[in-house]
Amino acid sequence: MPSYQPRIAIVGGGPAGLAMGLLLHQHCIPYTIFELRQKPTDEELRKPSGMLDLHEGSGLTVMKECGLYDDFIPLTGECSQDFVVADKDGKVLHTLQSDGTRPEVSRNNLTKLFLATIPPENIKWGHKLLSATRPAGTDSAETELDFGTHGKYTFDFVAGADGAWSVVRKLLTDQRPEFTGMYNATVTIKHITKKYPHLADLIGTGSFTSLGRRHGVISQRGSYDSARIFIWLTVADINFTPTVELVGKPASSAKDKLLKNDELLGTFGDTIKDLVATACDEETADNPGASLDIRALHAIPYGSSWAHQKGVTLVGDAAHLMLPNGEGVNFAMFDSLLLSRAIIKAWTTAGQGVESFQAAIDPLLKEYEAGMMVRAKEAATDTERIIGSMFGSDDAVQRTADLLRSFGEPPSPEYK
Repeated sequence: MPSYQPRIAIVGGGPAGLAMGLLLHQHCIPYTIFELRQKPTDEELRKPSGMLDLHEGSGLTVMKECGLYDDFIPLTGECSQDFVVADKDGKVLHTLQSDGTRPEVSRNNLTKLFLATIPPENIKWGHKLLSATRPAGTDSAETELDFGTHGKYTFDFVAGADGAWSVVRKLLTDQRPEFTGMYNATVTIKHITKKYPHLADLIGTGSFTSLGRRHGVISQRGSYDSARIFIWLTVADINFTPTVELVGKPASSAKDKLLKNDELLGTFGDTIKDLVATACDEETADNPGASLDIRALHAIPYGSSWAHQKGVTLVGDAAHLMLPNGEGVNFAMFDSLLLSRAIIKAWTTAGQGVESFQAAIDPLLKEYEAGMMVRAKEAATDTERIIGSMFGSDDAVQRTADLLRSFGEPPSPEYK
């Protein structure tokens, strides 16, 4: 038996990768996280970011197992759990007042919480993975990761937490994300209560959704008394001209194309147009010279799978990219929890030998992947139903409001 320990890599430093790293750290299992971004500064982590609602049975379970739950709860006061549904004119059809079981936390605060606990030396920032390769014609589980000028590293186990355009995924399948027919643009209003009290009253203290003509204007409250506005656009194809023309322009310049084109938000009422126009102007004022943050939304067709290979697997969006549905981060973190448990069990039973570790982890890895693929298919089916309800027709808002009014907030899935 080799005397050295198996080398473990986690590619991607989002919530799933960081959660996995912390869980391994708690069991004194060595690992390295490779993250494309540079290490965020404290100032960057204080900026408004997307809100994540963590659920019992998945995200909250992970926070508890990481030992971070007590530190997590005080970070959840920036956005209430209330959910307001309005039509395209801003008329509120229903307000769902949550029972407090799905606390909202900003992505930046969640990242900051993980980074305060993970040893800095376990994360390599600014490392863009160019390729992942394995020895041809052998049964070796080794994987070589090429980070260009940062060098090449060989690992005995690689977990791909590297998101939608995962490089690690290419080791397992040639399946690539497909365009969903939707674009999303993001703009932010800071200090909305003081500067624009009428807009603060409109959107409330939590999440707000205005739907119409298969489009949506969605907001979430956040740090600096902010409102982060997500503009969802359903389009004919990825090259839909009015949408493509928004790319590369400042938000303040793009607003006219958004608000005056009936194929986009031109038919929305003055109240919602005021919200969007104000957010576009504020975004440009806060980030002069920056282009509108707009991107095409992609997903991996549900039911996708791959043939098992030794020593490599995927979690989160790398494995099962879906449209945002409130479950993504929960599902990704739960993947990391289950995969971590498999690694910990194999490490504990196999000792320090690479060969014995591979023998112990392989059946556990097969079990993890089989269960994850079943959960992913179920989650994708639910996502299709939710997104279809919200954006599937011109009058979808009424169906969405009726659904919330009739059933209240659906129970959180208890992942297995």
